[in-house]
Amino acid sequence: MFTRLALCSRLPPRSWQSNGGGVPIRAFSQAKFSLPRPHGKSFAHRGELKQAKRIVVKLGSAVVTRGDECGLALGRLASIVEQVAMLQNQGREMMIVTSGAVAFGRQRLRHEILLSQSVRQALHSGQNQLKEMSVPVLEARACAAAGQSGLMALYEAMFTQYSICTAQILVTNLDFHDEQKRRNLNSTLQELMRMNIIPIINTNDAVVPPPVPSSDLQGVNVISIKDNDSLAARLAVEMKVDLLVALSDVQGLYDSPPGTDDAKLIDMFYPGDQQSITYGTKSRVGIGGMEAKVKAALWALQGGTSVVIANGTDPKVTGHVITDIVEGKKVGTFFSEVKPAGPTVEQQTEMARHAGRALSSLLPEQRGEIICCLAELLTEKKDEILSANKRDMELATASGRFSQALIDRLSLSTAKLNSLAIGLRQLSVSSRDSVGRVLRRTRVANNLELEQITVPIGVLLVIFESRPDCLPQVSALAIASGNALLLKGGKEAANTNKILHQLTQEALSIHGVSDAVQLVSTREEVEDLCRLDKMVDLIIPRGSSQLVREIQKAAKGIPVLGHSEGVCHVYIDQEASTDKAIDIVRDSKCDYPAACNAMETLLIHKDLLRTPLFDQIVDMLRAENVKIHAGPRFASYLTFSPSEVKSLRTEYGDLECCVEVVDSMEEAVDHIHKYGSSHTDVIVTENEETAEQFLQQVDSACVFWNSSSRFADGYRFGLGAEVGISTARIHARGPVGLEGLLTTKWILRGEGHTVADFSEQGNMKYLHENIPVPQGSFM
Repeated sequence: MFTRLALCSRLPPRSWQSNGGGVPIRAFSQAKFSLPRPHGKSFAHRGELKQAKRIVVKLGSAVVTRGDECGLALGRLASIVEQVAMLQNQGREMMIVTSGAVAFGRQRLRHEILLSQSVRQALHSGQNQLKEMSVPVLEARACAAAGQSGLMALYEAMFTQYSICTAQILVTNLDFHDEQKRRNLNSTLQELMRMNIIPIINTNDAVVPPPVPSSDLQGVNVISIKDNDSLAARLAVEMKVDLLVALSDVQGLYDSPPGTDDAKLIDMFYPGDQQSITYGTKSRVGIGGMEAKVKAALWALQGGTSVVIANGTDPKVTGHVITDIVEGKKVGTFFSEVKPAGPTVEQQTEMARHAGRALSSLLPEQRGEIICCLAELLTEKKDEILSANKRDMELATASGRFSQALIDRLSLSTAKLNSLAIGLRQLSVSSRDSVGRVLRRTRVANNLELEQITVPIGVLLVIFESRPDCLPQVSALAIASGNALLLKGGKEAANTNKILHQLTQEALSIHGVSDAVQLVSTREEVEDLCRLDKMVDLIIPRGSSQLVREIQKAAKGIPVLGHSEGVCHVYIDQEASTDKAIDIVRDSKCDYPAACNAMETLLIHKDLLRTPLFDQIVDMLRAENVKIHAGPRFASYLTFSPSEVKSLRTEYGDLECCVEVVDSMEEAVDHIHKYGSSHTDVIVTENEETAEQFLQQVDSACVFWNSSSRFADGYRFGLGAEVGISTARIHARGPVGLEGLLTTKWILRGEGHTVADFSEQGNMKYLHENIPVPQGSFM
């Protein structure tokens, strides 16, 4: 203990910097947040919490204590201490308001009483056999007195592991009523934080008087310290704290008591919404409850401190709940004085699901009418669409943050809109044979028939970057298949997406289902959207390989349909036609290099090296300003080669490609399987047998012979549109159109049949006779 105190006394003030002789405890140049903001106004959005410099973490009794209410939850405390230490070492000023002294003291006193009783019994009975012993009810103030020193020693030991010192401060309500004491408390806390010491504050439960009823939560300047919720709120305002994180044993604030059937977690709480909340009972421990937490949170918010109430007991999130909150992630309930401009994403999803069910019940002709109406609007409103797109293009170019490939994807034109309209009209026809189509009909037994029919998947979440033309395509497919749709587009296409969504809702409104397609315009992070596992049935990412990988990693409870990369190959066989090879390579690489179906690697049969065909292909690529990277084997053939490729798995997405040499068609197949992404691969040859072997052996979603890789597209395949290209090996694969957005359900029609009728003692037997299904048969 003396060593630790000596270490604390040597800690430098916050302004201290090492001049080379030693390592500073923390340098502000490494801080990951903005400069301190003027206090007095809380943060309006979660994303701004990253700027929080001074933070109070309030630990409720249910967080600190074990489930048996006797002793401390050491594992939870250790993870909380680690997170607080991490934030402190980023340059933030951390304070902890903690419960737990009473529980810790109760554990110690019960142990002492039981030990004492066992000794007395042993003396009286002459043996060590323990009989049933009753423990008297322990007074809370005595427990607090016995537990406070042990609780503080535990915190001190834990924080020492991170080279951080702590200091204990005990207060009562009366300390805040005396102006001199308040100033002293403020001065003490300021000095401790200046010296890089974390203050750990608790109510002095050994001597705390009853709260004063008349002064409870009556304004900015007065709050009765009834519990640690009100204490944390009072300290937050007194110390001009940016963020108060209140950890409890529930996920946050619910619109009705947690555990009830219809209870919904409130992501963002506005003070004006107080009347819509129904509170439940208090937690198993502690003297507060959710109502006390909300009152304290609103009081702190009124004083300029942002507040988040979250779960500090869930083992799945405990280890990162505090850091997640500070990073702006969607955890717990965020209190904001800024009323949300529109519905939350959860509300949007509910609206979409409800309207989606109405959409799926429409007649196929009615869904087709909606799609045709959208196609007409794309043509009629093209000037407004292109004007919005021009604004997005100008902003994206001026920002300097986007690659040329991404800006190319962002661009719309009259030709693109016309193609979109044509595809949508094509889709409107095919959509009439989608929902409710009978796939199979079986007579299970006499008067017992079974049908398998197509039905919508449910709620789709499509996250897309740049390409605004994705919005009407995906919307039309969702409409055709009767699915509800939640869309999240990139900020760079905000203006274009907004008008395209408005047109989509206008088309949907002709049959009263405008809410079936929702555009998320709030500041939702992709990771937060991927947590809607109880509301979303399928996620479809449209964008860079990085975006797809992020979504696949984040969506732990929701299936993801998509491809992580588009590493597409074109193999030129030794029996290839010169004209076909040049045209196919040019189109595959140069038609639209930003597309996922563009060629990234050109494989050349070794016999073609130093032939006119090879020279003409290379000359064509150079004339098209394509930068060539040499594969390892190709580079070995050259004295002066292009820059050697860093990886054979690269998706360039631009006028760049890799050239590599192979000995045979079989070696080309092996290369594709090793370095490809199972997207689209092409062979150019005049040998039909070689081509057929390639088509059968290459295990990709799309495999072509003597045609450009750019044909891998839903519109070009006659699907009308696509939600993307899937390289998955279950469900849909390749360009995913209408069929890929349908699933099935089974319908059984009987006359009082029971399984017992078909047992050994029953009087019926299974027939399982297939009944022919007429073409175009619907339920």
